[in-house]
Amino acid sequence: MTPSPRRQVGLAQLSLVGTAPPDLVAIAAEAGFDFIGARVRPVTGTERAYNLQPGSPMLKETLARMRDTGVTVKDIEFLLLDGSEQRDAWLRMMAAGQALGASSLTVAGADADASRLADTLARMTEDGQGFGIVPTLEPISYQPVQSLRAAAELARQAGCQVVVDALHFNRFGGTQDQLAGSVDLVPLVQLCDGPALRPAGREGLVAESRSERGVPGEGEFDLAALVAAFPAGTPVSVETPSDRRVAQLGGLGWARTLKAASDAVLQAADSLQKAGAK
Repeated sequence: MTPSPRRQVGLAQLSLVGTAPPDLVAIAAEAGFDFIGARVRPVTGTERAYNLQPGSPMLKETLARMRDTGVTVKDIEFLLLDGSEQRDAWLRMMAAGQALGASSLTVAGADADASRLADTLARMTEDGQGFGIVPTLEPISYQPVQSLRAAAELARQAGCQVVVDALHFNRFGGTQDQLAGSVDLVPLVQLCDGPALRPAGREGLVAESRSERGVPGEGEFDLAALVAAFPAGTPVSVETPSDRRVAQLGGLGWARTLKAASDAVLQAADSLQKAGAK
């Protein structure tokens, strides 16, 4: 019997959003992660910006840390597609991503005009071919594209991909059937945990998403079933921000906690897959 490919595990930038990418690479390596996700464009006005453009000192330092540790960059983020003209922004992001060796760029759909959003994604996908980067649309529970079904439909129209985030999947009520119908579109699954009951209102959803998610395996999400819905080689990125826990444990302590927890979830997922194959 051919052994299943080893599942790579990454540390998403949002888990340590205040940690610059070169330091994130070093922390990820020490905690045992295979790759990181790099935030090459800030999401909010209060977020620290990291200049990873070709020729920048931070890019040079990040690449040096990657060579020293063997940790790679698999995905870059984050662009909120709002219907405005954003091509200059995504071309800059793709240039940074190419320099880092990334293969995907995470975006979200904030444009309520589905036809225009599909056209935007198609333009991004075409541009990305020159950089070796594919846009990955993340359905987010408090944005217009807030279901896996809608994201998959847009991705098929545009020729791009979809990223599944455990938090949003649970918050918008995703199902195993929806996962099964989008397996071919998903290059990466993002892990975190939380209570079954979703926060009240958009403000609560945003706060949970950006600042206080649960350690994988410590909440009420069925993470093993989520991961087991995808092929054994599908990479997993741990996207678990917690301002409180990072303050308590420090960056490395938090990363080690997340790695140990995610390993346990992946072991449970592998057991589910093996049981299903019998």
